[in-house]
Amino acid sequence: MRASSGFDSFLAAAPWPQRAALRLLLALVSRPRGAALLAHAPLAEQVAGSLRALRDYDEPAVSRALGWDAAAVVQRGRALRRAEGRP
Repeated sequence: MRASSGFDSFLAAAPWPQRAALRLLLALVSRPRGAALLAHAPLAEQVAGSLRALRDYDEPAVSRALGWDAAAVVQRGRALRRAEGRP
């Protein structure tokens, strides 16, 4: 899966050493052998898994398939605020 423009912007905002490390972790977690390697470093594995989730949830079609619809959440929030008389 290709990273979305929002995720690309997130990575581009990082300083170059961190950006390179984040891209390396994302590349590792996306491959079976890389994921096996990361299993030996639990903290790096957690960061890499979080990056992968950020990338996946940033794609609207993927996030809806996983049960998260951002537009529906915004709609529910607005309806609740109207019902409670809040701006």
